[in-house]
Amino acid sequence: MSETNPAAAASPAEAAPHRYTAATAAGIEARWQDFWDAEGTYAAPNPTGDLAGDPELAARPKKFIMDMFPYPSGAGLHVGHPLGYIATDVYARFQRMTGHNVLHTLGFDAFGLPAEQYAVQTGTHPRVSTEANIENMKAQLRRLGLGHDKRRSFATIDPDYYKWTQWIFLQIFNSWYDEEARRARPISELVAQFESGERPVPGHARAWGELSATERADVLSGFRLAYASDAPVNWCPGLGTVLANEEVTAEGRSERGNFPVFKSKLRQWNMRITAYADRLLEDLEELDWPEAIKLQQRNWIGRSEGARVDFPIDGERITVFTTRPDTLFGATYMVLAPEHPLVEKFTPDAWPEGTHQVWTGGHATPAEAVAAYRAQAASKSDVERQAEAKDKTGVFIGAYATNPVNGERVPVFIADYVLMGYGTGAIMAVPAHDSRDFEFARAFELPVHCVVEPTDGRGTDTSEWEDAFDSYDARIVNSTGDGVSLDGLGVVEAKARITEWLERRGIGEGTVNFRLRDWLFSRQRYWGEPFPIVYDEDGIAHALPESMLPLELPEVEDYSPRTFDPDDADTQPETPLSRNEDWVHVTLDLGDGPKKYRRETNTMPNWAGSCWYEFRYLDPHNSERLVDPEIERYWMGPREGMPHGGVDLYVGGAEHAVLHLLYARFWSKVLYDLGHVSSAEPFHKLFNQGMIQAYVYRDGRGIAVPAAEVEERDGAYYYQGEQVSRLLGKMGKSLKNAVTPDEICAEYGADTLRLYEMAMGPLDVSRPWDTRAVVGQFRLLQRLWRNIVDETTGEVTVSAAEPGEDTLRALHKAIDGVRQDLEGLRFNTAIAKITELNNHLTKAGGAVPRSVAEPLVLMVAPLAPHIAEELWHKLGHTGSVVHQDFPVADPAYAVDESVTCVVQIKGKVRARLEVSPSISGEELEKAALADEKVVAALDGAGIRKVIVRAPKLVNIVTA
Repeated sequence: MSETNPAAAASPAEAAPHRYTAATAAGIEARWQDFWDAEGTYAAPNPTGDLAGDPELAARPKKFIMDMFPYPSGAGLHVGHPLGYIATDVYARFQRMTGHNVLHTLGFDAFGLPAEQYAVQTGTHPRVSTEANIENMKAQLRRLGLGHDKRRSFATIDPDYYKWTQWIFLQIFNSWYDEEARRARPISELVAQFESGERPVPGHARAWGELSATERADVLSGFRLAYASDAPVNWCPGLGTVLANEEVTAEGRSERGNFPVFKSKLRQWNMRITAYADRLLEDLEELDWPEAIKLQQRNWIGRSEGARVDFPIDGERITVFTTRPDTLFGATYMVLAPEHPLVEKFTPDAWPEGTHQVWTGGHATPAEAVAAYRAQAASKSDVERQAEAKDKTGVFIGAYATNPVNGERVPVFIADYVLMGYGTGAIMAVPAHDSRDFEFARAFELPVHCVVEPTDGRGTDTSEWEDAFDSYDARIVNSTGDGVSLDGLGVVEAKARITEWLERRGIGEGTVNFRLRDWLFSRQRYWGEPFPIVYDEDGIAHALPESMLPLELPEVEDYSPRTFDPDDADTQPETPLSRNEDWVHVTLDLGDGPKKYRRETNTMPNWAGSCWYEFRYLDPHNSERLVDPEIERYWMGPREGMPHGGVDLYVGGAEHAVLHLLYARFWSKVLYDLGHVSSAEPFHKLFNQGMIQAYVYRDGRGIAVPAAEVEERDGAYYYQGEQVSRLLGKMGKSLKNAVTPDEICAEYGADTLRLYEMAMGPLDVSRPWDTRAVVGQFRLLQRLWRNIVDETTGEVTVSAAEPGEDTLRALHKAIDGVRQDLEGLRFNTAIAKITELNNHLTKAGGAVPRSVAEPLVLMVAPLAPHIAEELWHKLGHTGSVVHQDFPVADPAYAVDESVTCVVQIKGKVRARLEVSPSISGEELEKAALADEKVVAALDGAGIRKVIVRAPKLVNIVTA
């Protein structure tokens, strides 16, 4: 037998003790994370502090980079969660290296239902479990090497934070929207107008000074931007709380718990976001947001132009909003939302003589019919009610209104396809020209009058029609009445004429309507911000003075709102706070002596804290004001290209398009109007990252099985011997396919995880997770390490030699490409270019020139900061790589020395030429026509046309 080679027999660790391994990575990463924390490496100086005495620092451009607020879940992070956090960290590091003063931090959106539900189940105070979750999440994020300014971090549950959430609520409560000035103003200015008589008091013939305190409060409530009212709400007995529209599924059930949701009238706090509808639409145009998100916001706001029209009824009127007043002569019935407040008023005791049986729903009286139908409608969500259902339902209320243009009596129905939340909650039905109205009219045997001449040949006799004719490009017919005729006009002209006629007669007016509704701002929960509002003995709401903020949550024995039979729509909420009598009933001196008050026992929704957190990041320890004005102007104020100011880059999921983003925009505009901030928009540039997906494996029962234990054999998948199905979907603990970042960091290191997540594909595209593919990025780091460090001795191996021209070109092309890619958030292609350069150095062999190794490390630094910091110091530098200048490409080497030009004849490639990148079109054409292969391929054929796209294409068209 031959003698065994000791080196060959040795383990990899013994043969290469300084090899880059998972253990090496773990040691490097922990050491540099400690160093960055100790040195405050990521602390961003503010203009009122460090910048004030440092002209060089003050001259730097700023970048404020943000992630959407994370919620600290008890399940911790899986590898899908950090995708956006790693991306913003890479971008922030790159911006620091290109000379910017970068603010990048992360706080925690910590109020909300999950912690409260856990408290209900276990008796653990929500703060205890939430703070534990925050600490766990901080540890997981720290392990990823995220460069956050930790001095600026906070949680929304910190009293020092929600003091200012409550303060902002009071600013909104104490404000009204001046339509003429198009901005919010203090409510005190409105009161002054009432007192002076400059503005008449709506709804009252008496002067302001003659009104009672209660009457004044009611008047002001109609103006305040935050107000309480009795309104239809989404009541979920199974959760014991009211839900916003956005928290109800299309099936009319709660997103959390899947309980049925009913329409019910309750007194709730609202935000008058509708006052800002026009500005929310207009200012979208100046924002650098994905067009898909802008479109969702436009649709949600839903601006439409039309007219309000009054239909007389029993000496009063029903007002409708219509976008087609030109079709008024075709209105043959009206429909009210089941919740409309006028329904009871106009519902008689008995059916009018001659009432069609099909209109009554089989009920003996109109009141019975209305009550039964309302109960039916209350069990449906708004989405269900608006769905194009085949069978139209409704019931006649027993009353008739009058069409104002022709005097015809039109029966009044209630039907669930009309919503109280849109327009006036009432419609005029023109069945000939609206599909839903047509189907309803056919179902209830109602007349159908054609007033828009069909252009499809069907004629104006509606008895033969199978559907409605709806067009904006047709003539109006059958529309002549008292003092007005629309016959022969186009739609646009007819709308203008009838609107002018309505306004002249005082029975209507041109107007703009919005789909957007005021924001329901109350929750019947414990774990949320308390409202800084108390009520006196007359029920009048009073704001707490700033000196009494924060109003903190009291201790309670039972954290849950009282829940009820999920199917019982007639119950009323009972909040946890209402059970603490000592907290609810208090004696306070609000400036006019001690009096007894009752506290508000609802809490704010979990959206409240995330409406303004970008401002608190700027000045998190300011106890005197929301944010220092100079600091806010520096980080978020308007500037060239950002007319409304805002955060420079905001990264998060597209699912927040019409919730958080719209709410935050509203709060910013109110604060801007009142002079508290200089930025009218919170986020200038928005980027939606994709989702990391994972395969879900299910057994024959449809139950998810552990993905890590599934085996693949011959294209099929097996779990414990049983074949299972595989489908790409979300990653999560419940789906048993979650992979934690801790697992990947332990096996490969954080830098490898960072590189893999950034290399998986474009940042805005969803992509499947594949643990087996992670090793590819680990090998890239190993090759990088070997190009600079001797694995046996640990010594740096770079040389002082000058690189050859090929290497210089490879280096500067990489610098140029990586710089552009990092600026454009194209991290996957940046990694590809770094890999290409690193492979070039590996293949070249020998010692890597220092003048190439150092810029390579600097290019790697934003993406894999730990190994870059380690190599930077091994190369003899003392300052952190975090604040080094990013390499700049030499243009002479960044372009190709030559490029390949393809020559086509009749669409087929006949030759390839190596030409200068700067060759002119004329020179390229001459070179192509002179090429031997091209001459042979033409074989004397005549040339009709030569198309030149220098320097890469010549296309010859023969005669």
